[in-house]
Amino acid sequence: MKILIVEDEPKTGDYLRQGLSEAGFVVDLVRDGLDGLHLALTGDYDLVVLDVMLPSLDGWGVLQTVRRGGHDMPVLFLTARDQVEDRVRGLELGADDYLVKPFAFSELLARVRTLLRRGKAREPEVLRAADLELDLLRRRVTRGGVRIDLTAKEFALLELLLRRQGEVLPRSLIASQVWDMNFDSDTNVIEVAVRRLRAKMDEPFEPKLIRTVRGMGYVLDVAEPSA
Repeated sequence: MKILIVEDEPKTGDYLRQGLSEAGFVVDLVRDGLDGLHLALTGDYDLVVLDVMLPSLDGWGVLQTVRRGGHDMPVLFLTARDQVEDRVRGLELGADDYLVKPFAFSELLARVRTLLRRGKAREPEVLRAADLELDLLRRRVTRGGVRIDLTAKEFALLELLLRRQGEVLPRSLIASQVWDMNFDSDTNVIEVAVRRLRAKMDEPFEPKLIRTVRGMGYVLDVAEPSA
């Protein structure tokens, strides 16, 4: 799952990005309201963590424009402002939760997971292909009933392949979605990750699910044989 953090305080932003990344999320961080608005409107985010006091455009303006644009991803406000009227204003503009600084990261993580469960209520909590199951909430992968332990990046890669099942995903898309980087043809990080993922959840089982499409990328497809 992908989270956008809009937070101008450097230590807080870096702390949140590191903590949420270590919890297994793909995280983007921006420190300006206009940048946050642009990404919230154009990116495919499951949740936005939004500060109120921001340069260029405050959190109220970001949230109001996002909701007017028809985007319904959960939004968690983070702010040092604890007045009741501020909390009410945020909720009326469409915020889903409100956390006052300073806060314990464990509480923020619990709220993030709760919001993600609500936001994904209309989507399946388990992604499947053949006898492979990926449980999004428990962050658990099994195949044929056998538990498969994956790293955070391997889990994110498998989730992307399952969500876009049957679609050939170019390396550039995988790089941007899973590693949050531009694809560099000189690096083999994607090939290495796919090879390790195959070794864990494909090679010991039948049918083979992850297929290489030469010159194009990778696809998870039950119908085709593995290359």
